[in-house]
Parts: sequence; C-alpha cells; structure tokens
Amino acid sequence: MPKFEYEKTHPWLTFTVDLRPAPPSFWATLGECQSKCEHLAGVPLRPDIAEKLHQVYLAKGIWGTTSIEGNTLSEEEVRKHIQGKLELAPNKEYLKQEIDNILQESNRMLDVISAGHQLPLTPERIKEINAMVLNGLSLEDDVIPGQIRKYPVGVMTYKGAPWSDCEHLVDKLCSWLSKDFEPQMGLGPLHMAILKAIVAHLYIEWIHPFGDGNGRTGRLVEVQILLSAGVPSPASHLLSNHYNLTRNQYLTELKAASESGGKVLPFITYALNGFLEGLKGQLAYVRRLQMEVAWINYVHDYFRHNNTRAANRQKSLLLDLFAREEPAPISEIDQISPRLAKAYAGMHPRTVLRDVEALEKTRLLLREGKTIRANLALIASFLPVCAAPKASAR
Repeated sequence: MPKFEYEKTHPWLTFTVDLRPAPPSFWATLGECQSKCEHLAGVPLRPDIAEKLHQVYLAKGIWGTTSIEGNTLSEEEVRKHIQGKLELAPNKEYLKQEIDNILQESNRMLDVISAGHQLPLTPERIKEINAMVLNGLSLEDDVIPGQIRKYPVGVMTYKGAPWSDCEHLVDKLCSWLSKDFEPQMGLGPLHMAILKAIVAHLYIEWIHPFGDGNGRTGRLVEVQILLSAGVPSPASHLLSNHYNLTRNQYLTELKAASESGGKVLPFITYALNGFLEGLKGQLAYVRRLQMEVAWINYVHDYFRHNNTRAANRQKSLLLDLFAREEPAPISEIDQISPRLAKAYAGMHPRTVLRDVEALEKTRLLLREGKTIRANLALIASFLPVCAAPKASAR
C-alpha cells in the first residue's frame, strides 16, 4: 500500500532521470551549451557594455517569466522599468510590482553568489523565493507567500500533488538534487548544473507546492542553480525567455512529461535546444557589441591627426553607419542620425558626394550603386572566410 497519496495520484514523481535513451544529438547539444556558457563567461567587455548586456537579457528573462503568468507589459516596457523610466496609469502599477519582485530576487542571487557565498537549494530557500515572488501582490485569501499550501490547486487540467504530501515532496526534491546531480564520468559540473536546473524547474511545476507563483518560483530556482554553477548572469535568464517565446510548446511539453509517467528526456531536450539557441543569439549580440567598440576605435584612430570640418563629418558618417543593418541611400545621409543632419545642414549635395568619394578611396566605406555602408571587413580579420562559389561545369 502506498505510503504517500502522491504515489497513486502522481506516479510520475519518481525523482529519477533516465538519460540512457538520449541520442548523440542530445549530448552534442548539452556539450555545446556548456562550451558556449564558458565562452560567454570568458569574453572581455568594457564595464558599460557588460552592464548593457546584463540589462538586455535580465529584461528578457523577467519579461518571459512574468509574461507566461499573464503580465501584460511588453519586453521594452520591462526594460524601461528596470532603468527607472516606465510610467504607468495607477490601475496598472501592480504590473510593476510583479516585475520588481523577480528583479530584486534575481539581483540578490547575483550579489550573494558574486560575493563568493553559496545559495544552497533547500526547502527553506524555495519557500523564500516564493515569498519574494508574491511580495506585495493581491492574492487569494488562502494564499500565504512562502508557505506550502494546505489545499488542492490546479492549472487548467493539471492538478498539483496532494497538499498533504507537498512538504515531503519539496524535502525529497532538494535531497535528490543535492545528491544525484554531482559531476560524473564524462559530465562536468556545468553539464550537470544545466540538467539539474531544468529538472528542478520541472519538478516544482509538477508538485505545485504553493498556492500561487509556482511557475515563477521554479524558473527562479532554475536561475539560482545556473548562477551558482558559474553561468554568466545574462545566460542564466535564457530559459525563462525560451519558455515564454514557445509558450504553447512549453505547456505541451510539461503535460506530456507527466502523462508519459515521468519520462523527462523530451522536456530536457526541448529546454536544452532553446537554451542553445539563446546562447547562440547572445554570443552574436556580444560579437556585435565588440565589433562596435573595435569600429569606433579604428575610426577615431584613423582620423586622429585630421581635425578639419570635412574629416569630422566623414568620421561621424562612418560611426553612424555602423548601427544600420542595411546599406544607406546616399541621398538620405542627412537622415541617418541627428548628428549627420546637423553636419550636413545647408550643405550642397556635392559636399555629400565628395565625402563619400573620399571615404571610398580609404576603403573605410563601400559604395554599392546609390547606397553606402561601413566596410566592417577591415576589422573582421578572424571571422570565417567564405570560399568563392565554384564555377559550374560546362
């Protein structure tokens, strides 16, 4: 006879992970996630650039985890709020509180871990996270932030584990995660931390130990585990963003995992694939930031000994062209930026052409018909070289 009711109602809560059926592609993805996390952690960035990267992806993660739960603020609004620039009508101020709760807890985790202290994953810690998630929010009368529920709950068709077992289940989850996710042959600390983070989030969703805020709590636990393992802060929020961007699949995968009897491999695979795509996008963003710094330095160095009005116009043109994804029409140069509008105000069109021709001769600028673009290839010496297409056989 089952000792606990959940053994009958939630037999998928087995506290085991069987990765033996995982195909080679799974291990390749896990290895690539680990490699890219280390690559990202080793990228040298100016403090202002690093802060920009942190804010962009912190906003994405916070927007993702709150948006899943129904917060209607956009990603841009979340970013503005983090910067202290968002103004909302009084009847929408509660939306800021939800954001602030995740922001404060994320920053507290980062501060503690950055100071060299540990944040063990214990039942008390999970309760503490839930209390922060629900702090200051309007809740149902029976929801007590940070306390295990004493009543049944459900989300759509899914019912959480029996309330009488929740304390035991949270204890068992923390014990399992602390013992069974240590490094082992072929899998280092970061490999195991990534798997541990995903599984911890999944189990908190399954158990649903709190009256409210279970999803946000599980995703913040995920962030804590990744940060504690040395995953850079911007990358630690990528999974929350992935779940939000693929919300329908996220809910489908959660449901499928429970209905399969606790086979977690498909959910882990889904999460890993999203994590990897996020890491790729983040590294591309970092490369762009580094290219921007390199281009600014290169252009300033080129004009170091030339301070004429023409040189200053040309320098501004090269700097402002960088931000454009597409080539700029020569006829619209004065519309690229306020700085260029001011520089070319009242100038004869021939002046624009002379500046373009002068920069074209230096190879700092490339002209393609009636458009121009910055010649970024000058500072991209170590990017992959593409071979010219072979001529077709005749």
